[in-house]
Amino acid sequence: MSQAIEAIDHALAQGAGQACYTCSFQLEDVVLLDLLRQRAPQIPVLFLETGYHFSATYAYRDKIANEWGLNLRNLTAIKSVAEQEAEFGKLYEEKPAACCQLRKVEPLFNALEDYEIWFTGLRREQSPTRAKLEVVEETTLKSGKTIAKISPLAHWTWKEVWQYARANNLPILELYDQGYTSIGCEPCTALPASDENLRSGRWGGKKLECGIHTFAPVESK
Repeated sequence: MSQAIEAIDHALAQGAGQACYTCSFQLEDVVLLDLLRQRAPQIPVLFLETGYHFSATYAYRDKIANEWGLNLRNLTAIKSVAEQEAEFGKLYEEKPAACCQLRKVEPLFNALEDYEIWFTGLRREQSPTRAKLEVVEETTLKSGKTIAKISPLAHWTWKEVWQYARANNLPILELYDQGYTSIGCEPCTALPASDENLRSGRWGGKKLECGIHTFAPVESK
């Protein structure tokens, strides 16, 4: 845990007022949120409000936000769910990458333009696509601006995440009791297909990432 705290403190020392945190309210995100709020209680907590989350996730988000006094900022897509489905149908069924692009990637990367430091709850153990994750990385936004991406829990195991949560009496999202190990939008989240891959229940096995952490800006011509 000391490495995580050191990474948080070092990043905040560079400019706490320029930092934000993307939080899906999964367990590792709440663990990191607990560490962050002890040091920067008013850090903007960015939640991707896709319109497709589990009702349990919304209730849990609101409970945590109220009890912890979070500076919660819900990021929404340009089109509502109804507008998107009227134009494209249920994108998550046929083109999940396009749905994620519209409802997650674009709203987040537009919001990140206002910050210099981006905290995430990513961990190497979560999936093969994150196996080489570093605690400190850089992300280039669509504008060409580069910001620091900090993942203090990069080297934590799932066991360590649960140990911290229990030791600190953190509230737990009820969906974990049902066997979920990675929780996103309800239509694209199922129980894990493999105990070796915590994200194997996402997107029906079609992909492991929504695009946020594999985003590459399009070069201007």
